[in-house]
Amino acid sequence: MSDQTLTIPRFRSPSPVAWIIAVGFLAFFLQGLWAADMSLDRLQQGAVNLGRFLGQAMPPDFSNWYGIADAMWETLNIAIVGVTFGCLFSIPLAILAASNTSPNRVVRSIARLVIAVSRTIPDLIWALIFVVAVGLGPLAGILAIIMDTIGFAARFYSERFEEVQKGPSEALTSTGAGRLSVIMGAILPESFASMTATSLFSVEKAIRSAVTLGLVGAGGIGVELSTAMRLFRYDDAAAIILVVLVAVIGFEQLSSSIRKRVI
Repeated sequence: MSDQTLTIPRFRSPSPVAWIIAVGFLAFFLQGLWAADMSLDRLQQGAVNLGRFLGQAMPPDFSNWYGIADAMWETLNIAIVGVTFGCLFSIPLAILAASNTSPNRVVRSIARLVIAVSRTIPDLIWALIFVVAVGLGPLAGILAIIMDTIGFAARFYSERFEEVQKGPSEALTSTGAGRLSVIMGAILPESFASMTATSLFSVEKAIRSAVTLGLVGAGGIGVELSTAMRLFRYDDAAAIILVVLVAVIGFEQLSSSIRKRVI
C-alpha cells in the first residue's frame, strides 16, 4: 500500500470580491423578477389562457395544406441557400482568423472581428436590417442566415484549424510547400469531418431561425404563422407548428445519421 496521506481539500472562505459578485448577482436576479412582474396570479392566469389557446387550436386545420407546404418549402430554401453561402464564406474567413493559417496578426484580428460581429448580432436583428435594405421576402431571410452562419461556422472552423496535428503540416513544409499548399493538403483534409458536423449543425440552426425570421417579414412559413396568430386562427397556427416540428425533427435525424457516417 502507498504511504501517501490523502489530503481532503478544505473549504475556503469566499473573498470580499466573491461576496460582492454574489450579492450583485442576487440583486440583479431579484430586480429581473420584479421587472418581469412575475407573480403566482399571473402564472395561474397564463395557464388558463394557454389551456384556452390549446382548446381553440385543436384539432389542427390542414385545409390550407398546399399553402403551408409551399411556405415550408420556401423556409427550407432560405435555410439551405443561406447556410451554403454562409459556410462557403466561412472557410476563407476561418483560414484568415486561425493562428496557424493567417498570414499576419493584423489580418487575423480583422477576420476575428468580422466573425465576432456576425456572431454577436442576433439573426432576428440581421433580418430586420436586411428587410429595410432589400425589402420583405426570402432574400432578406437568406442574407440574415448567411451572416448568422458566418458567425457560427467560421468560429468553429477556425478553432478546428488551430487544433489540427502539426505533423502533416510540418512534413509538407519541409518539402518546400507554400502556405496555401499546406492548407489544402493537410489542414483542410484533417478538418473535413469536424467541418461537416459544424455545417450540418448550421443547417439545423438555420431551419429553426428561418421560421422565426418570417415573423418579421423575411419570408418562409413564419409569415403564415404570424398571420394565423394575428387573425386568431389558432387551428391554422397549430397545423403550421406541427409541420415545422416534423420538418425540424426529420432533418435532425437525417443530420445525426450523416454525422455518424462521416465522423
